[in-house]
Amino acid sequence: MSCTYKMMKSPVGELMLVARGSRLAAILWENEKENRVRLGAMSEDPDSPVLARVEQQLREYFAGTRNRFELELDFSGTDFQKKVWQALLTIPYGETRSYSEIANQIGNASAVRAVGAANGRNPISIVAPCHRVIGASGKLTGFAGGLEAKALLLELEGAIGPVQGKLL
Repeated sequence: MSCTYKMMKSPVGELMLVARGSRLAAILWENEKENRVRLGAMSEDPDSPVLARVEQQLREYFAGTRNRFELELDFSGTDFQKKVWQALLTIPYGETRSYSEIANQIGNASAVRAVGAANGRNPISIVAPCHRVIGASGKLTGFAGGLEAKALLLELEGAIGPVQGKLL
């Protein structure tokens, strides 16, 4: 099934919202690395009701009035990746987890690096909150949208203070 998309301006840059049928398949960054997320054929549909709902919920999130998304998701990846991405959905708003904690959560304590790789390929950024995963030391680590965007999202949620976020 092919995908439809629409563009959205946000505090973290322009985002590409992508749907496959009636489900959200991806939220891609302005400076997205080629092939980080593979979606296949896409056509623009700025009037898509699915993507309008995604955009509305993201606007509420950025305005600080939404801390939980209510969207149907369509993750496309390996079984391991999907397990990691499902674990991301359990991280509460305003909290963070380490890669090690996610590895333990999915029952594979030795898979810390694999968790990091899956986290980096999360197609549904922000909604599946990969930005809430940080290094064991508490340091902000890699993020597809860039560390500045990661800090902004965590600051918005109150997970880090403004000074810490600027000391990447």
